Amino acid sequence: MTRARWALDLALAALLAVLGLVEVWLPLESVMGEGSAVVSTVGIVAFAALMTQRRARPWLALASLLVWPVLGIAQGGQMQVLFFGQLVPVMVLVYSLARHGQGRLRWVAPLAGILFVSTADLYIPLLQEPSELIFHWAGVILSFLTGHSLRLAEDRAVREAVRAQEARVSARQRAMVAVAEERARIARELHDIVAHSVGMIVVQAGAAEQVVEEDPEFARRALGTIRTTGSSALAEMRRLVGMLRAPDAEVDFAPQPGIAALPDLVASSGESGLEVSLTTRGEGRRLPRGVELTAYRVVQEALTNVRLHSAATRAEVVVDVGGDALEVQIRDEGPALPSEEPPGHGLVGMRERVALYGGTVTSEPTESGFTVRAVLPLEQV
Repeated sequence: MTRARWALDLALAALLAVLGLVEVWLPLESVMGEGSAVVSTVGIVAFAALMTQRRARPWLALASLLVWPVLGIAQGGQMQVLFFGQLVPVMVLVYSLARHGQGRLRWVAPLAGILFVSTADLYIPLLQEPSELIFHWAGVILSFLTGHSLRLAEDRAVREAVRAQEARVSARQRAMVAVAEERARIARELHDIVAHSVGMIVVQAGAAEQVVEEDPEFARRALGTIRTTGSSALAEMRRLVGMLRAPDAEVDFAPQPGIAALPDLVASSGESGLEVSLTTRGEGRRLPRGVELTAYRVVQEALTNVRLHSAATRAEVVVDVGGDALEVQIRDEGPALPSEEPPGHGLVGMRERVALYGGTVTSEPTESGFTVRAVLPLEQV
């Protein structure tokens, strides 16, 4: 148990002792009977001392209910009847054990408290009126219900906190798995791009070697192509550093799509009932294959999200190849479909893929639909 809880229990026990002693030695009007104030003082202090263990050793605290019966027997039944020195500490004890006790002790406490006050009411003439019995029972039961209710509320709050933490951990794990899977997929695709570039270098180098003496101009052009292709491949290889790849993942060696494949993608979306318009600006410029593939995947994922999560029947795709960046924008007319399913990882994978090339992805709702915008910097090679 922490020091703060120890200090609180000691302070509570001290407060109960002070209230009881003040009641006995002033004395207050609540004091009944002709018993010894000294004996009452001993009982008050002993009960308070055992109450310091209400959370550390609750069974020992429960034994405090024996203090007054033992003193009463020792005095032959001649002792004071106290409100603040006897009944209030019993009520605090029952509350404490219902609030902090474990197992059977939580239910033993109210029964022991009721037995204590019932015994006093039956054997002490001053307390044998029915009103006294009803008052004492009500006080003990109310103390138990208060402690029990707070215990249930605390347990419920702890369960909710645990569930919330588990949900956060689960969501974080799902996001990490999605990132790992997307990185593995990107690694496989970049493998194909780099392999293609290296293959081109080998072919061009072989051709230049054959005609270097007969056609120097052709050899010069081949070397220029080798330099450009090699620089592009080097940039792609740098991006492979740190990529996570599943060791047993299957490798797909099929050619990867690029911007030129977007019309086919748009046409396939039309077959599913989504009418898509495609606008391409700045065509004709040669782009790194990895950038083209990323742009294609962004459009593919965004259109998939429109079909799954929107009631839109129309969407617009704009691809703008500028001087230093490739911008892709996908807009739909919405509205969003209601869903109780947890959000997927499409946007997570999209951002991961675009971030690999130093780009950014923004997604935001519009007045009637949703817009996804990706910007990919274009490197000079």
